[in-house]
Amino acid sequence: MDNLTHSLAGWALGQAGLKTQSRKGLAALILAANMPDIDVFFGWSPWEPLAMHRGFTHSLVGGVVIMPPILFGLLWLLDRWQRSRGAEFKSNLPMRPWWLLALCYLGALTHPFLDLLTTYSVQLLSPFSGRWFHADGLFIIDIWIWLALAISIGVSKRREERGLEWRRLPQAAILFVIVYVGLNLLISDRAVAAVRAERPRAEAIFASPRPVAFWDRRLVWREDGCYRWRTFDPFNGSSPVGRCEPTMMNDPRVRDAINRTPSFQSFLRWSVLPQAQVTQRRCSVTVTLSDARYGDRSSSLLGRDVELPTGAPGC
Repeated sequence: MDNLTHSLAGWALGQAGLKTQSRKGLAALILAANMPDIDVFFGWSPWEPLAMHRGFTHSLVGGVVIMPPILFGLLWLLDRWQRSRGAEFKSNLPMRPWWLLALCYLGALTHPFLDLLTTYSVQLLSPFSGRWFHADGLFIIDIWIWLALAISIGVSKRREERGLEWRRLPQAAILFVIVYVGLNLLISDRAVAAVRAERPRAEAIFASPRPVAFWDRRLVWREDGCYRWRTFDPFNGSSPVGRCEPTMMNDPRVRDAINRTPSFQSFLRWSVLPQAQVTQRRCSVTVTLSDARYGDRSSSLLGRDVELPTGAPGC
């Protein structure tokens, strides 16, 4: 998910009442909810699990067990430094270290949970396994979650400032999000089950929700060296299966480009449904890698391309 959604998730938990458990409690929830995305700054790391986005820092070990105590320590040190300088805190809440640590863990848990719900996937078992996990329950930016959480937080803050009851609306919004996610998981499960029933050789099935029209699914899967597509919605059922689109990953020109291009090798460590397109010219060949989860070869996002010389006479 995007970082606005992660921030709203942590903020909503705090505004639902948890921020009152300790000084720095709201900061702990919001920062912990975003903390695993620190991996975007470590693409240079020689340790592959850390260099991979949604790898080690999004795993149960790195993101959920190791990182929350680090955040807790930084917040605790910040609080001590502020107190030593005579800072006055608006909330007058006490510092409860065990509660602050618990809130760091809770905020951190929301991050891989939300990312797991997208087709982008997470390596939950990193560094012990490079397997990608996905539940296909949400589009990577979900406007309905934005609206539910943002409106509830805004109204709750106004009520809090006026001395009125302020916890219930964020609590209701969190319940709405849980029910909404459950509904989307059910739709995706039905869509995938329909593919499995009709195409027994289908592998690596992804059911991507549409933006705004959350009930629609775009399905893609690998079958006999091809990628195939269809759409699904619970009202109209499944569309016909699309024609075979060869992956072209075994084309010698593609394999040569992969061996010679570090960015291709990095891309393939992330890509689950890689596909290639080759444009041959007399003096050069352009190879484009993309991922079938995000469109066919002509429209897929997040791709990479390289132009290599052919070495033909006269070039």
